[in-house]
Amino acid sequence: MEPKPLQIGRLEARIPVIQGGMGVGVSLSGLAGAVAAEGGIGVISTAQIGYREPGYDRNPHETNLRQIPVEIHRARQLAPGGIIGVNIMVATRGYEEYVRQAVLAGVDLIISGAGLPVTLPQAVREAEEEIGAQGRTLLAPICSSLKSAEVIFHYWEKKYHRLPDLVVIEGPLAGGHLGFDRSQLEDIAALHYEEEVKRILAAVGRRAEEAGKTIPVVMAGGIYDRRDAQPWLELGADGVQMATRFVTTWECDAAQAYKDAYLKAEKEDIVLVKSPVGMPGRAIRNAFLERAEKGKIPHGPCHGCIKTCNPADTPYCITEALVNAVKGDVDNGLIFCGSNAWRARKMEHVKDIMAEFA
Repeated sequence: MEPKPLQIGRLEARIPVIQGGMGVGVSLSGLAGAVAAEGGIGVISTAQIGYREPGYDRNPHETNLRQIPVEIHRARQLAPGGIIGVNIMVATRGYEEYVRQAVLAGVDLIISGAGLPVTLPQAVREAEEEIGAQGRTLLAPICSSLKSAEVIFHYWEKKYHRLPDLVVIEGPLAGGHLGFDRSQLEDIAALHYEEEVKRILAAVGRRAEEAGKTIPVVMAGGIYDRRDAQPWLELGADGVQMATRFVTTWECDAAQAYKDAYLKAEKEDIVLVKSPVGMPGRAIRNAFLERAEKGKIPHGPCHGCIKTCNPADTPYCITEALVNAVKGDVDNGLIFCGSNAWRARKMEHVKDIMAEFA
């Protein structure tokens, strides 16, 4: 089955690949712009997006907000006419402010998960009214279950008279924070997740038909190459979202030492971790994780990143850990990854990866 262009509302991606948003600082304008320039959808993660900027340690929230339009503009310069999205976690403190900044900066698409994005349509509407651009920003919730998809559809339609423009199904093989219980992740085969995907596809199709519109669905989690994507496309997905594969590209915004950790990882090095923010996650086992297993790791001032984090109780600061890693201090950092990170064995260019799906 040959991939077809991905049509989302008024936008068309020539190659049906969304580059997954990776924070902190792994997917910024460099990676997103490169993917968009090749005909896919490039996505900037807003998670601690300003970590490299002066003033971040003193006022991380304001620095992050200032940096959102900067990164979107840089990506646009790399991909004039390309499709640029942002990934904004619902769990982010000041979530609606992040959404507002992205809309004001003219982003094409907002992808949102790590919680149910029940306030997303209102935040977007208010920002669009400020600049007289109603309906410009397309919205894509991330769902891991039929239940979460149905809650979002019902709530958005009842409260905002709006449906998603795109749905991203994120499966249990994805990287970073995951929308599953740890017990489910320890026995993925028992989930029979393909059946859940079929149910979500059918539900989205019914909602779209009732509304007289098209709502494409993109599959994410564990997709490393064209062969991984093919079964989902044959099942009815309109495209795929990949993140891990793009880490070991020359265009990725992370330090080379971070990329090298992927290149060196073996299959047994990919482990499940308990994140300080209360969700299970997937990462590469390293010296940092081994220390974390033995007890609390002291940390500096709170960066106010996640709503559910209590600085007094956290075993380590997830922002510090992610910033250390992306800067290249991998022995003192948390290296999130997808289940197939061990398959990375060489540095690549974004252009070559995208050509696989053309």
